[in-house]
Amino acid sequence: MKRLRNHLIGIDQGDVVLFSDFEHDGIMWTGEGPRQTRAYVHFSEAFRSVPAVRVGLTMWDISNHANARMDVTAEDVSETGFAIVFRTWADTKVARVRVGWQAIGELRQADDWDIY
Repeated sequence: MKRLRNHLIGIDQGDVVLFSDFEHDGIMWTGEGPRQTRAYVHFSEAFRSVPAVRVGLTMWDISNHANARMDVTAEDVSETGFAIVFRTWADTKVARVRVGWQAIGELRQADDWDIY
């Protein structure tokens, strides 16, 4: 459990279109085997410490001629942002993906001082 030390709790959220590979025969749509893409998200304001981040699919357009395989996760989370990472493998054909995200954590207080 993440414990927050003050009443200044921030929630930042958004949606990111990671790719639309069917439009230009990109690797997620035409490729096979392990594939991944990532997009870096910058928070609208820095958190005081590393926030809790959740990601999930808000749109997934895939071919019906192969199995649906995917993994979406948040990596490299810091006070200022994180990377959304989407992976697929084998013969899955992914036309496009949009990912929603939410970050919850402590915000800086007016009397926070950075001495060093």
